[in-house]
Amino acid sequence: MANRLIKLTGCLLFAASLTSCVQLKEYQKNRINDSEMALSNRKVEKNELNFQSYRESASGANAGKTGGGCGCN
Repeated sequence: MANRLIKLTGCLLFAASLTSCVQLKEYQKNRINDSEMALSNRKVEKNELNFQSYRESASGANAGKTGGGCGCN
């Protein structure tokens, strides 16, 4: 039992030593702001429009139709 506890403690200490925190210099921070690193707004808009179309068709507000996607009028 003690041997297992020592191994577990050693593994936890080893894992804690593998942190990925790094101090960057000013000239290195420029690479973080590259346009390639930015999220694409188009992907977000596409998902929002997809969600909105499902939501609107379920509530019946899509193209002036009456009744919702639930089958009620």
